[in-house]
Order: sequence, then C-alpha cells, then structure tokens
Amino acid sequence: MDYFFWMFDKQCKEKDIQIDWFFPNLSHHGEYFNLSIHDCNYNVENYFFTFCKQNKTDYSHIITHFLELCTPSFYKIKQFSKAEIIAIDHNPRPLNGYPLKKKIEKRIKGILFSRYIDLFVGVSEYSQSQLIKEFGRQIKKKSIVIFNGLEISKFIKKETFNSNNQFIVASHLRKDKGIQDLILAVKDLKSFDFTIDIYGKGCFEKELKKMIRDFSLQNFFNFKGSVSNLNEIYCKYDYLIHPSHGETFCYSVVESLLSNLPVITTRNQGNVLGLVVENKNGFLFEELNVAELKEILLNILLNKFEIGDCSENSNLKSLSLTKMVANHLALVLDNKP
Repeated sequence: MDYFFWMFDKQCKEKDIQIDWFFPNLSHHGEYFNLSIHDCNYNVENYFFTFCKQNKTDYSHIITHFLELCTPSFYKIKQFSKAEIIAIDHNPRPLNGYPLKKKIEKRIKGILFSRYIDLFVGVSEYSQSQLIKEFGRQIKKKSIVIFNGLEISKFIKKETFNSNNQFIVASHLRKDKGIQDLILAVKDLKSFDFTIDIYGKGCFEKELKKMIRDFSLQNFFNFKGSVSNLNEIYCKYDYLIHPSHGETFCYSVVESLLSNLPVITTRNQGNVLGLVVENKNGFLFEELNVAELKEILLNILLNKFEIGDCSENSNLKSLSLTKMVANHLALVLDNKP
C-alpha cells in the first residue's frame, strides 16, 4: 500500500486537496516524507478523536484503511464531523468462517453502526460480498469494489521456464498464510533436491522455524526477511507457493503473475481473484490439503507437471496502481467509479 499512499497524496495535492494521514507510527522510507503524517503511537482511533476535537477540524472526507468496520468509532466520528466516511475493507476472513457468536456480533454491529458509514469499498468482489454477508443487506446499495493496484511496469518478466527446482514464498509470516502446510508437505520429499526461499516477516516466524528444525528441513528452506525489490526477484524462481487460508486480494499472487511466474496456491483463497488457471499459469489445491500440495510438488520435481510458458493474464491490466489511485480520487471528488 505504500506506493498507493504516495501516489494518492501527490495527485490530491495537484488538485489542491490536503490530506492528514493518521498512522500507528512514523515511517521515513520512500516518499513518506512528503506526507503530512500524525504519529498515533499505535492508538489511531483515540488519537484521531482527540486531534479532531482539539483542532476543530472540518474534513470533507474521512477514509479508513485496515480498521475494523461497523464499530462505535464510526458513530463517534459522526457526532463531531459532517465528513463523508468511506471505509476500505482489506481484512482477510477465517477459512471456515467466523464462529456463530462473532457472526451475531457483526450482524448486530451492522444494524447499529453501518448507517454511519457512507460508503463501503471492497478490494475484490469476494471482499464486497463478505461485507454484505457480515453486516447485512442494508449496506449493499452503498458498497462498491475498487481493486488494489500495482506498478505493473516495474515487474521484470520471467523469460525462461526450464525448472531448477527453486521455489519462492512471499508473504507475511502469519498462521493464516498456511506456510505450515507447505512445511508438512515438504517433510516427505527429502529425497529430492530443491530449495524454497521465504521472503517476509511476521509473528509466526518462530513457529515456522521450529517446525523446520523439528523435521530437519533446514537444507530446503531459507528465510530471506523483508525486501523492497520483489518485483526484480520473482522472475528468478520456478514457482511461487502461496498456501493461504484467507485473502481479500492477495498481492503476492498478482505480483508473481505480473512477472510471468507460475503460481501454486489454494483454490479459493490464494486464487481469490480467479487469475490462476489450472495447468496454464499454475496449479491449485484445496485449502489445508497438505497431501494435495505434496502431490503437486512431487509431480513438479518428477517433471510430470510443467508450465511451459506463463503468458500474462489479460485481466492483470485492470490491476494497475494508476487505475486504483484514479478510482480512489474519484471518491474524494464525489464522482463514484
């Protein structure tokens, strides 16, 4: 989202629209120095309420990213602001859905607080449908989809497809990303020569490393940490592996396909945008199905499965950062995309 924030801020300024950004903490990399950022010390909502009351702000629009939706906070905002509130949904859902208690809580919150949100924006059709399912059909008429976008031209294309048995994982290291399933699949493939490089950091990293040690798989997995040039790295691998249990958009899958890198991912979650076509630009398996993932890897290692040319999916062109920014800017200009 960094590039979106930077480009969106720049285009707003070009139209004499000033943005105050409220983030959990300060960041100085890239073009964040150009943004008017308020460091909320990891308490964004309370800081924002206090700031608005003390400064008697008169915002035209208040846009939220990565916040829980339909909470009392949206009611509180409407008590002191006439701004149009736009809530962007980036939040993944549990693979098997929310527990009954959570479903009831969300539906009640939808009845009580959805009226204080003027527009719901999902980053995919799946995201939009889940919003309506969770908070009630009363939000359907004020919900739209704006796809996330990337700087398409920056991705280096993979040109050769001779397999070297080199795989990449690019993901936050959280349990819902399913990397533990990949480790379980690999533990029965020790007789083969291959490597899996894992890019990313997260709270589940220690558990993943422990699993790898417990199964003596250190020769197969390499943790590379977070890097800023994945757009240049994807093309060096044979496949992306993304065994995710829950997504709303799934950047790593889109990024890989933009690099012409075939993808091995879960049928409904990793492939939430439907961009991976079986045997054409990747392989799909059911979420949590370790045996099915192992079978795919085995067939690749035995040269039974092969993607000869991962031609770019034409639908990827609609996922440009430029289009994403234009659609979000249209919201501020009160010209819904």
